[in-house]
Amino acid sequence: MRFGKIDYLNLLPFEVFVRAYPKLSQFQLFYNKKKSYPAHLNKEFLFQRIDAGFISSIAALRAKKERFQATNIGIIARKRVISVICLPEERGDDYQSATSNALLRVLGLKGRVLIGDRALVEVLQQEQNFREKGKGVTYLDMGEKWVQKEHLPFVFGRLCVRENKEFYAKLMRAFAKKKKIKIPYFMLKNTESKSGVEAKEILNYLQVLSYVIDKKAWFGVERFYRKLRILGIKPPKRF
Repeated sequence: MRFGKIDYLNLLPFEVFVRAYPKLSQFQLFYNKKKSYPAHLNKEFLFQRIDAGFISSIAALRAKKERFQATNIGIIARKRVISVICLPEERGDDYQSATSNALLRVLGLKGRVLIGDRALVEVLQQEQNFREKGKGVTYLDMGEKWVQKEHLPFVFGRLCVRENKEFYAKLMRAFAKKKKIKIPYFMLKNTESKSGVEAKEILNYLQVLSYVIDKKAWFGVERFYRKLRILGIKPPKRF
């Protein structure tokens, strides 16, 4: 029951849900032990050091070959995403995300990729500078660019499962039924303190995300995978 958890704000609703969900003791034991950024969890999952977890969408391409299940739960942007950006005046991949680095190439953009809470802080800082000092906003929201180009949602991460599939199937069905998850005040304040992002901004950010891969989001996944094949971009692998 080794679960890998992305340690970003975008999974705060899932964290709240899991705390209240009736869990097996083995799951509870390991739940907080394996938390990191997506690219690291890709390796942990492909090397079978974890049995399930949210990994990069590009890594989920290996589901058939590696014989694991890529589920209908993910991290989805339907307009903006805010936490996956390109800084056009700089250059370089983000070591924390294989999907976002690939998306930069798929979109034909030039710049440095920045993801997660660091990207969110950068966006908020740029927008504050614009309001207060009139400085221009230089970041490009990569989720927004994808939607403008393809008219489909973009799925940045997917919950993938290798073992204990029955347990995770029940957990995913229960999570998918949750229309709205309220973040407890104490968790919101703890997250604010840890991330440096104000509570109101955290809530605003979470409103741009969804977690159930519906029919339109599936089309987005397939479109992304098709473009990867056309461009010859390979998914992460063990060796």
